[in-house]
Amino acid sequence: MQTALIVGYVWPEPNSSAAGRRVLDLIDALQAGGIAVHFACAASPTKHQCDLRALNVTTHAIALNCDSVDRWVAELAPDVVVFDRFVTEEQFGWRVASAAPNALRVLDTEDFHSLRAARELALKRALAGNPSADVAAITVGNAELYELMREDDRLLRELAAIFRCDISLMISSFEVTLLQEYCQVPPQLLYHLPFTVDQPAMTYPDFAAREHFVSIGNFRHRPNWDTVLWLKQHVWPAIRQQLPRAELHIYGAYPPPKATALHNKRQGFLVKGWADDALTVVARHKVLLAPLRVGAGIKGKLLDAMLTGTPSVTTDIGAEGMCGECQWPGAVANDSKAIAAQAVSLYQDESQWRLAANACGPLLAKHYSRADLGPKLVTVLRERHLNLNAWRRDNILGALFNFHSIRSTEFMSRWIEVKSRLNKAD
Repeated sequence: MQTALIVGYVWPEPNSSAAGRRVLDLIDALQAGGIAVHFACAASPTKHQCDLRALNVTTHAIALNCDSVDRWVAELAPDVVVFDRFVTEEQFGWRVASAAPNALRVLDTEDFHSLRAARELALKRALAGNPSADVAAITVGNAELYELMREDDRLLRELAAIFRCDISLMISSFEVTLLQEYCQVPPQLLYHLPFTVDQPAMTYPDFAAREHFVSIGNFRHRPNWDTVLWLKQHVWPAIRQQLPRAELHIYGAYPPPKATALHNKRQGFLVKGWADDALTVVARHKVLLAPLRVGAGIKGKLLDAMLTGTPSVTTDIGAEGMCGECQWPGAVANDSKAIAAQAVSLYQDESQWRLAANACGPLLAKHYSRADLGPKLVTVLRERHLNLNAWRRDNILGALFNFHSIRSTEFMSRWIEVKSRLNKAD
């Protein structure tokens, strides 16, 4: 296995979102395994995108719904193709299957989108008629979650993409369990791969050198925007009542006018917008607040807190799939009053703060070590690629989904060609 192609949903922005960081994790693992990496994307470039060429990644701009992609993929002849999210697999998976049939097809789900949509639906129903109500984080059971997921066609689309691919990378262990228990996805199709990090190489400020609270997250991501609103309306007023001199500094990529309009110096609610270096920003603050009422996957902001030895206060959804049996480096609560109480306690109690800060390193070493996880991923991909024909023969559901996808596409292509000829004849 010598050449890998990553088909991106967007050009990666690691300083803007956890999704951008995830792509760089995959690039690092593949390159460390001696595999040359190409990155292709149909989205428009952005001024904040990572300079992939500086990372020795060959980049390609490709087009949607264009036969040129087929020819280009056939010429590149990659050994492995990674699709960044299920939408990208829908757009390009059938082309890759046709142009490079011997390539291992890998889906990086990022997070399970239909799970996030189900929780957003539950919150929407809870807020019906009173959008400013103090509704706690969505903590329904897995069976109810699955029923909510069934109400959105994204579940079937995601499952179809998973079955069409040879293996899918899942960032959250919770989502692996959900897919196996409720969607009957074979364990062999799923590979748990969280974020990967190096152990922090520098010492960050201690308790006495820090002040104030911080919250960070891309404003275009709906769970993050809901977090900001909940902080503004309920969580922060409860904290501020007990700590009248404290401030909450809110950072995030792409802040819209509705977000900057929430800035209020008198309330200590300060919307700062872009953070050039998230780790430096988080490290200045005493406690990170991430009261997520909805969401899926695992949270880059909470990983940043661990990397900087910053205690965090989040919900069960925020902590989901992130620490296993390890002690959470901070506190977990699901309603605004409990979240505020835990935040104030961490902020004021130096011994409690130190216990949380000291829990960060062991958790990172156990669950997120790049030196451990990267080589294991490459080994799994090489083994699956080496036995690809046998795997596809035994993966009968995958064969079924790919047969239907390719035949449907061939039919549509022929119909478009016939229609074009008829139009010319007229």
